[in-house]
This record gives sequence, C-alpha cells and structure tokens, in this order.
Amino acid sequence: MNITFADTLPDDISLLTQVVDHGAIPGDLERTVSEGAAAARFRGGAGQVFESFVERDGKVVRLALAGAGKADAADRLGNLEKAGSALGAKYFASGVDTLVLDAGGSPIDAAGLGALLLGLRLRSWRYDEHRTTMKKDQKRSLVKVVVVGAPEGSDAALADAAAVADGVEFTRMLVTEPANKVYPVSFVEKAQAAFEGTGVELTILDDNDMEKLGMGALLGVGRGSERESRLLAMRWNGGDAGERPTVFVGKGVTFDTGGISMKPAAGMEDMKWDMGGSGAVTGAMLAMAKRKAKANVIGVVGLVENMPDGRAQLPGDVVTSMSGQTIEVINTDAEGRLVLCDALHWAQKEYDPVAIVDFATLTGAMIIALGSEHGGVFSNDDELAGKLLAAGKSVGDKLWRFPLTPEYDKLIDSPIADIKNVGPRGAGSITAAQFLQRFITDDRPWAHCDIAGMVWADKPGRTWGKGATGYGVRLIDRYVRDTLEN
Repeated sequence: MNITFADTLPDDISLLTQVVDHGAIPGDLERTVSEGAAAARFRGGAGQVFESFVERDGKVVRLALAGAGKADAADRLGNLEKAGSALGAKYFASGVDTLVLDAGGSPIDAAGLGALLLGLRLRSWRYDEHRTTMKKDQKRSLVKVVVVGAPEGSDAALADAAAVADGVEFTRMLVTEPANKVYPVSFVEKAQAAFEGTGVELTILDDNDMEKLGMGALLGVGRGSERESRLLAMRWNGGDAGERPTVFVGKGVTFDTGGISMKPAAGMEDMKWDMGGSGAVTGAMLAMAKRKAKANVIGVVGLVENMPDGRAQLPGDVVTSMSGQTIEVINTDAEGRLVLCDALHWAQKEYDPVAIVDFATLTGAMIIALGSEHGGVFSNDDELAGKLLAAGKSVGDKLWRFPLTPEYDKLIDSPIADIKNVGPRGAGSITAAQFLQRFITDDRPWAHCDIAGMVWADKPGRTWGKGATGYGVRLIDRYVRDTLEN
C-alpha cells in the first residue's frame, strides 16, 4: 500500500476520513453527519466506523469517522490500531482506491498516527496471487492512503510501521502459500530475496552440512521427502560490537503429513502452515533489519517436509541428535520437536546466545487448551517469560504461561534411548516443552512458544482477516525493543 503525506486536501477526494475520540464528535460537522452518527449510536468507540456523504466545494464526498476510543485509555495505541484496522476492513475492497485521512486538528500524535496506519495496512492485506476468476466487486481496490496535516515526527513513525508491516506481510505470505510453492529450498530462496540489501548475514546448511554435524533428529524427519531439508540462520548485528546475541528459533515443517503416523485426511491441507514458527522468526528478522534495530539478534529456522515414503523413519526408530542424545521416535507426527532440538543445539553452540526463544506450531494439545486466543509459553526463566508475556499483550500477540517440572519430565523417559519424542495423552504440550528443555545447555535462559492455534484464523481478528495472521512477528519485535534496545 502506498502511504504519502500532503499539506492540503487533494481536489479529487473519493473518501475522506477523520479520527474521533469517544464522546468527542466534532461540532463543525454537517448536521446530516452529526445527527446520523448519533442515530447510528456511533460514539467514537475504538474500532467503530460511521459513514455518511457530504457536499464539499460543490462535490459529493464520502466521509467516514473512525473511533479511537477514550483519549486517556491505557491502550491508546492499541485503540488507534483498531481504528485503522476497521477502516482497512471496510474499504479495502469497497471500490475506493484512495483514502484521504484528514489529520489536521486530529487528537492523535505521530506515534498514534503510526499505529493507525499500521492497523489500516495490516487489515487491508489479502493474498490473491492464485485467484483468477474474482468478480470486480470482490477485488481489492484500496491501494493508496494520503495523510493531510500529519503531526511532527510522522515520517519516522510511518517508516517504523512500514518495517513492521513488511515483516508481518512476508510471514503471512509464507504461511499462506501451499506446499508446492513453499518448501525448504524455496523458503530459503524467498528469504534470500527479501533480505537482499538489508545487511542481514545469511548462513545456509544443506543435507550434507547437517549430516556432518550429526543432526540426525532434524534429518530423520525429512527422510521421507523428495525435497531436501535446510537450516537457515539470519544474523542482524545492530547492537554493540561483541555483545552476545539473542537467538530466536523457528520450527519450519513446510508440510506435515504426519509421516508414517499419518494424519487423518480431513483438514490435512491446513498443514501447509506447520512452518508458522519459522515464518514468524523470519518475518521478525526482516522487520528488525528494515527498521535498523539497535540489537544483536539472530533467527534460526529448521526447514523440512514430513512425508511417508519408503525411506521415511518408522515408529520405534532411534535417532541421534546433534547433542549426542538418542531419541526413540514413538510417533513420527511428533516431528517438530525433532527439528527444533537440533536447531536449538546448533544455535547455542554456534552463537552462545544470552537467551534463546523458540516459536513452533508444535502441539494440537495447545489448541485444545487455549483455542485461538493465546499461544502457550514455557520457560526456565521467570524474567524472560514475563517480558515475553508483556510484549505479546502490548501488540495483541497474546501468550499464556504453562508449567515445566521434573514430574512431567519423567513422562518422556525412554526404556531403550535417552528420551522418547512423545509422552502419554495427558499434558501433551507440556511434555513437548520438557523434551525441548533437555537440549538447552548451561542453564541458559530459554522460552518455548507453542503457537499452534495462532498462525491461522478462521475469523477476522485485531488486524487480520481470515487466513494467515502473522502471529509472532510483532511479539518478537516488541520484545527486542523493550528488552534489548532500552
């Protein structure tokens, strides 16, 4: 979306919008607007939109009022984001191609305007690359926003919002594309194109590289696929030279059939988004690079395709991870933790991070527990967990903390190997996290975010429509801002 600033209202306005605080509808509006808004019970609540038509300079103009909520609300920026999101939802396929926002005399500052424009852009996103027969009135029309009378500092606020939006939209694209378009090698190629010119350093390991390193757990998952696996590391050095980095690790199962432990056919098409964790980490790295984050941050994603051919690993197989720990593979559909354990070990050995956080669509049990309202977070460090919870709350990528204790850890002891990849039916998300914890070294602060219910939505949300949400990008970005850049 093209967003520009202007000093005066353009001559050819088709849609004029104003931001209105709760209970503060401007007194200079035309009577049809003010009385119409009252009749429609529009009070300027966060996310409310009221539309009318007015005559300006002899022309009939569509006028929309966007509610920003109470001026003194604790979540002022979140409310302005909702206002922008509501405008995006209403007008992105309305037939209007340009939205003019009159910010002169508006109740919002530069940061508020940035939040509004971010919400508008994110809610206007829809992936139509594979649609060829859409009717004209269904196609996206809104492509331009003109802001008139923007407050001082708006250029920087817009640039910051654009960087975040670029990261979220890149993640949504990766998650939305089917498995014949996004697979381990093509994921890497798309990342290479996206990071070109950003200053991010990329490291790519292929099957041979990982075999030499002893990544038997990760490679075991991809054995049944004709497509090679990959490990991709993205390094952004924006902090002090020599300062130890923070590492984010993502699960990237680009399609998950379940392997030999085959999933039911119904709904299996959704497993194209089983790489949502790697999508979130990659999109966050792109956002932070584009806004030139003042932090040393590394993203690592393990990329595999889990298929059931004659070479696929079998239930009962024992594989050796890069750490040297042996794993009895009880269920080949519990594959994400096998990918992550090698990626986590490699990242710790390669970069010695000050903290490490992983993101993964790891367990169906997490969806049973939390639905699509929160992701689950597990951590060996209370401070790290608290900062992640706060970051998620502030941007709408909400998390809920779960326990890690030795009692659960015993449930994944194997009678023939060091560990087995699943425990009993109960506490499935917890035992998955306990599995990963066994690969964290030196008491390093670590958190695991199980986001199985969050990367894909069946109904519109705060800044997304149905489909890929981009969950995790803003959570990571906000954590880095609050923890590493301040």
